[in-house]
Amino acid sequence: MTPEDMRALYDYNAWANHRSLDAAAGLTNEQFTKQTGSSFGSVRDTLAHICGAEWIWLERFQGRSPASLPDSPECTEVASLRAKWAEQEARLLTFVGTLTQDDLNRVMEYKTMKFGVYSNPMWQSMQHVVNHGTYHRGQVTTLLRQMGAQPILTDLMHYYRERQKAANA
Repeated sequence: MTPEDMRALYDYNAWANHRSLDAAAGLTNEQFTKQTGSSFGSVRDTLAHICGAEWIWLERFQGRSPASLPDSPECTEVASLRAKWAEQEARLLTFVGTLTQDDLNRVMEYKTMKFGVYSNPMWQSMQHVVNHGTYHRGQVTTLLRQMGAQPILTDLMHYYRERQKAANA
């Protein structure tokens, strides 16, 4: 992975997160927070988990190993979660924008919340963050469909097509 590849991957990740939030905005606050029995309970909890995971990994990329994810009980509507996430996203994209090849190749060591201490090249962890978000955005899509809401496509190919269309316009 090159720094340019990583920037493109994280631009895609931000794009897909925005689209998931846009789709969730079609829910009522009650639907947004309704416990569904899914991995994280609700659409809100699943989206908040993605946001929290991005935060904890950014901390790890910068040499810190937090012991827990941030709590988001105040985010009972999409707008409040979107505002909180926008701050986190800005920090993450700024970090990604400064990466060098040496940064990506650097072996980072971090302590997880449950599984111990690990070390691996930073590029692997950075790919994991985007893959993790993709996985959970898929869960959000399922929950939205179960509630009768219309999910928005977040596939990587749709991102590429949208960018190409914009470049040709």
